[in-house]
Amino acid sequence: MLKIIGIGNALVDIMTSLEEDEFLEINELPKGSMQLVEADKSAELLKAADRLKKHQVSGGATANTIRSLAKLGVETGFIGKVGKDTLGDFYEKELMDYGVKPCMMRADIPTGTAIALVSKDGERTFATHLGAAIALTPEDLKDDDFEAYNILYLEGYLVQNHDLLTRAAEISKKKNLQLAIDLASYNIVAAEKDFLKPFVRDHVDILFANEEEAESFFPGKSPEEAVVAFAEMVDTAIVKIGPRGALIHRGDEKVLVKGRPATCLDTTGAGDNFAAGFLYGLSEGLDLKHTGDIANLLGANVIEVMGTSMDDARWGSIRKEIKKITSE
Repeated sequence: MLKIIGIGNALVDIMTSLEEDEFLEINELPKGSMQLVEADKSAELLKAADRLKKHQVSGGATANTIRSLAKLGVETGFIGKVGKDTLGDFYEKELMDYGVKPCMMRADIPTGTAIALVSKDGERTFATHLGAAIALTPEDLKDDDFEAYNILYLEGYLVQNHDLLTRAAEISKKKNLQLAIDLASYNIVAAEKDFLKPFVRDHVDILFANEEEAESFFPGKSPEEAVVAFAEMVDTAIVKIGPRGALIHRGDEKVLVKGRPATCLDTTGAGDNFAAGFLYGLSEGLDLKHTGDIANLLGANVIEVMGTSMDDARWGSIRKEIKKITSE
């Protein structure tokens, strides 16, 4: 089995259920996007959402993926930065509770938070105050932390830190790791395309994108055309097409993996868990069809719960379903 390490923004998610999408319009937050906000804006949003139902969980896109991989028995590690505070302690302990090997740096600023505003249709919009997460620097990445791993997984939310991603790519090449990235948000793709295109072409082996991110990367191309274009840049390209499933392209192989039925409560973590399922399949040496089926299985399950954490009973059912998938 392959071993996987991730680098990401270590954030505590504040899951908030919206009664109406008007809240997003009033606060100038495009539905489905991830917006970076300052501390005062974050506090203002929390005050405005004071009467709404909410709960707090550890989060960040990469950490969501890494935790789910650990739940499936993959040896994993996570690199991030939190504050010297109780939220930082909570974050690191939860990773260890999942079986993840944490490599956490501590900053003299508070742990970052992400207000996840979940609409009635399950779509989520993030207002993120990075806090200590943004203090992760290229110098924090030490070669020795990547020993014995086979895949390095990055979240697209790190793309604005060009030097950090460049350093991660250098270490990945030096240590002979495959580099995987999820593009994460269409607005970040649009803003960072000049950096992303050469970075993807020169460094990335496995790329995940959804329809909106693919269209932002390749304006005017359909998902079917985009996955082919991505496959000309990377070894394995995946374009997720919502309930319809996912398009996967590797070399001469092209696979359409159909989506799984699910009752959507909250889409938060869907892409992160899809990536976890896919990377699990790769770590087990499965073919693209089975790998894609497992990816869809995890993505479909997490949208049936609020937030990104699934209970032990659900994980038990997932493991049984994986056995069925791999025996077909």
